[in-house]
Amino acid sequence: MIYITGDTHGDMSRIVRFCEGMETSKVDIMIILGDVGLNYYGDSRDRRNKEKVANLPITLFCIHGNHERRPATIAEYKLHEWNGGEVWLEDAYPNILFAKDGEIYNIAGMKTIVIGGAYSVDKFYRLSRGYNWFEDEQPSDEIKAYAEKQLRDNDWNVDVILSHTVPYDYRPVDLFLSMIDQSTVDESTELWLGEIEEKLDYKWWYAGHYHTSRVRDKVQIMFEEIEEFLHRN
Repeated sequence: MIYITGDTHGDMSRIVRFCEGMETSKVDIMIILGDVGLNYYGDSRDRRNKEKVANLPITLFCIHGNHERRPATIAEYKLHEWNGGEVWLEDAYPNILFAKDGEIYNIAGMKTIVIGGAYSVDKFYRLSRGYNWFEDEQPSDEIKAYAEKQLRDNDWNVDVILSHTVPYDYRPVDLFLSMIDQSTVDESTELWLGEIEEKLDYKWWYAGHYHTSRVRDKVQIMFEEIEEFLHRN
């Protein structure tokens, strides 16, 4: 089985409970839509979290968020082939896979592209208190060019998009924090995803990032709920 959920920020308790209740195994997959939280600190705290996850009876397929390091910047990660694309993987934790942005994977027979990253509205808060903030949190021009080439090569037709943030028109603006000056927020990733969304022929778009759960058109924002991948009522 393939399941999907929103941001975890290092707290895997709901996935632990889910695995226990569903009696999963490592052949089952849990997609996490970014801000997984396993590569945030860069020290033993990350390792302890990964060791716990490595013992779970499930395989995690993780999207890059904006509260974590990119696996490409961590020496222990190497690229491996997986379901028609490449994923980042540490040999010590073979059931924790991180998607490579712009790759197209075959997931449950669905042609699925992954586009991670977003802007952190808490950037200045984190910097002022010495918390980690990652300059490469948003997709680079190189990543954007690669993703667009992948889509062009597939005639702008994929089944599913897995992203961290959403296309611009699908932002949940009613949930924006009043203490954040929106004029300071870099929405270039959302604008770019909006351009992509207009060109794409697709079945469903999943995203996390906003700590809410809602569906509009074919775009679904997820948080704490866990669903079967592409299981629509």
